[in-house]
Amino acid sequence: MREALFIKKNAEKWNEYQYLQTEDPDQVADRFITLMDDLSYSKTFYPHSKVTKWINSLAVSIYQTVYKNKKQRYLRLITFWRYELPLLFRKHHTVLFYTFLLFAVFCSIAVFSAMKDDEFVTGVMGREYVQMTEDNIEKGDPFGVYRSDNRFLMFVALALNNIRVGFMMVVGGLLGGVMTLYLLFKNAIMLGSFQYWFFSKGLGWQSVLVIWVHGTLEISGMILECCAGFIIGKSMLFPGTYSRWHSFRKGVKDAMKICITIIPITLMAAFLESHITYLSSNAFDKSRNVSLPPAVSISILVLSLAFIVWYFIVYPIILERRVQKHPELLDKMYVK
Repeated sequence: MREALFIKKNAEKWNEYQYLQTEDPDQVADRFITLMDDLSYSKTFYPHSKVTKWINSLAVSIYQTVYKNKKQRYLRLITFWRYELPLLFRKHHTVLFYTFLLFAVFCSIAVFSAMKDDEFVTGVMGREYVQMTEDNIEKGDPFGVYRSDNRFLMFVALALNNIRVGFMMVVGGLLGGVMTLYLLFKNAIMLGSFQYWFFSKGLGWQSVLVIWVHGTLEISGMILECCAGFIIGKSMLFPGTYSRWHSFRKGVKDAMKICITIIPITLMAAFLESHITYLSSNAFDKSRNVSLPPAVSISILVLSLAFIVWYFIVYPIILERRVQKHPELLDKMYVK
């Protein structure tokens, strides 16, 4: 094909690509593919022509547009985790504080009740579970419940169960937070009873070094999930100056953002429980050859707790003060 005919056949299309830009991803992709075909043909038959340089510049322009959008999405993801979520948690620190306070009170009630009634733990945990654990203690393997022949399936089962329970805690906010409160109470009573029972058997600190390797993240995630549920309930019951519907929408939006944060925490807790916790328990079972030294268990526990306290409590406060002192930072924090 002669160059003049090639230009005449495609000039209208190229002008459209240059002056009538689109943000539709499918159209952008189609234009880029078409231009690359035209560029390949032009380079083959008219390598030194101006039309080849023109087509190349159009292709580069579209490529840069695609790259820019990808870069903005990448930066948006960074700002979401680095700035938006911490400031969101700072906004709801009061709800988070009362959620933790309720959890601590419920755990204390369980401990006090277990001290006064020997059958309380059995009633909460179930006779079968208590008997199984007592049998494991007699065998010299008090934390045998964490052993599994297939650790990957154990990880999947734990992750799915924790996500399911967390989802119920958040959705419970739709009932004014009543269901969320019930689930928080139920899990706190179980934890308090469970932990006291091990201390009463002389295995308290061993249980801390074993169970809280994964429990630090798991329980923290549960408290955050209940916090999200209470945010929804609060938005429904106490809309403030907003209409009830507008307040509810804001509450659900904030709760969903919090849920995004909890997913990696839940997965990490499930991984630790399925792959690491049993190694920690081996340190107290002389018949096991492979174990995790207590110092490593303590390090995992401390690092997990430090992350939770820093990211969800300390850092949001620091970030808020920085923004209050320099409001112009908000423009730099968010990618529009």
